[in-house]
Amino acid sequence: MIVSDNNDGIRLDKYLSLQYSEHSRSYLKNLISDGKVTVNGKEVLKGSFIVSAGDEIEFELPPVQELSVEEEDIPLDILYEDNDVLVINKPKNMVVHPAAGHSSGTLVNAVLFHCKGNLSGINGVLRPGIVHRIDKDTTGSVIICKNDKSHQSIAKQLKDHSINRIYHAIVYGIIDNDEGTIKGSIGRSTVDRKKMAINEKNGKPAVTHYKVLKRFSTDKMTYIACKLETGRTHQIRVHMASIGHPLLGDEVYAGNRKTKFKLEGQCLHAKILGFVHPTTGEYVETDAPLPEYFEHLLEILK
Repeated sequence: MIVSDNNDGIRLDKYLSLQYSEHSRSYLKNLISDGKVTVNGKEVLKGSFIVSAGDEIEFELPPVQELSVEEEDIPLDILYEDNDVLVINKPKNMVVHPAAGHSSGTLVNAVLFHCKGNLSGINGVLRPGIVHRIDKDTTGSVIICKNDKSHQSIAKQLKDHSINRIYHAIVYGIIDNDEGTIKGSIGRSTVDRKKMAINEKNGKPAVTHYKVLKRFSTDKMTYIACKLETGRTHQIRVHMASIGHPLLGDEVYAGNRKTKFKLEGQCLHAKILGFVHPTTGEYVETDAPLPEYFEHLLEILK
């Protein structure tokens, strides 16, 4: 390809990202550093290389690798199941679907075995049946769709914010109000791209309603229930941190706060999940019991 006049003087990685918007800039940067891009017949190894009008750029995209997910016989805590949907009480440390660094041991690997492949295909080969997800260290209810009809129905309910989702959490500090509502658009942090943050300019609207269940004055912590009106990435974690009450054990949003308890990630559990059944039209609600570590922690705090 030949660099046009209006692209004169820009970085090589930016130029390629403009020409191939379907690929991420980091992916194209890796192609450059791997020596797969030439400018005027010469290998260029830095994405910061400045291109000029008339430069001839050549490179070849590597062939796409076919990805597959293997079935795995992993025990599941099933809260509800019929021919259309499956609701699982996900344990801690389980990733919902395969991703970089997590090709096995995921919830998808487990439900593929359990459902014998009878899952919706709308989200592709890596996320069959998955219509929503929760973090690796968050426990509780996840709904799996067994066919495309149920997937479309549940996805619409999620989009319309009509699904009843209530989480239980323990947060740092004593919350004075018995209940409250947090409103703040959530998007990528402008300071740390690995984190989410309140981002009114580029974020998506998010609303969390919280209610105090118990206060622990000695340890200065509060046990709360959070009802999601929307479902943004890390919503409860970001919203609670934004009002000065980050989740206990949250290694990302709790800052320098330390705890004497040995925890694996945030103390957050998706307890109630209610939805309109895709076929019967009846309301279905599941209640995932608190995990053992959570119950034990509440006993200690009492």
